[in-house]
Amino acid sequence: MSENTADFEESSFGGESPENYEQKCLCVLVLDVSGSMAGNPIDQLNRGLKDFQAELQNDVVASQRIEVAIVTFGSTVDPIVPPKLSADFVMPTLSASGSTKLVDGVRTAIGIVEERKSWYKSTGQTYYRPWIMLITDGEPDSGQDVAGLASEVRSKVDKSGFMFYAVGVEGFNQEKLKQVCHPDTPPLPLKGLAFNVLFKWLSDSMGLVSKSAEWERLQLPSPSGWAQIQI
Repeated sequence: MSENTADFEESSFGGESPENYEQKCLCVLVLDVSGSMAGNPIDQLNRGLKDFQAELQNDVVASQRIEVAIVTFGSTVDPIVPPKLSADFVMPTLSASGSTKLVDGVRTAIGIVEERKSWYKSTGQTYYRPWIMLITDGEPDSGQDVAGLASEVRSKVDKSGFMFYAVGVEGFNQEKLKQVCHPDTPPLPLKGLAFNVLFKWLSDSMGLVSKSAEWERLQLPSPSGWAQIQI
């Protein structure tokens, strides 16, 4: 699951020095903060995010290897947390308003992944295949290039550029989100507002990745505790 890190490319992280030279795994969370997430959904999401950070900090290996970045999208797209180890940032408290610039949010995350991989290469760090996880309760604003994004996601996933997962909160458009995802990893509906269970699954999964050997095939934990899996 690790990628070759021989080539040099310029990146926006060029002035940053590595905290350590452990093999890194980047996880970019792309989070819907549109108006429909207001109230209990955004409150539960905030609690889940803080639990996620605490889980990573309590795992000695994962805390030194897993970098987290957060991109939010509503009427605007905001990369509110640049890639950092879990101990190196304060988890923000999100608020909800506006529309759903989902496509722009995911494309921003893809840009972060590509820039971070370039930085890993330029600083001599090895890395695992990054993850992008999209969480949304709606559908993209009209005029968003869903087909173009879908093509980009599938191409990069097929070339092992990153892993892409999507979680649909109640009210999401199943067909639209399925279109964005790679066929091998269709979107999973969240059970109620079980963000705490979702993020426990994510921290456990990332912990497994951070301890794996190069190109090892992993069996991730079952998402059945938080996802409405149809059999």
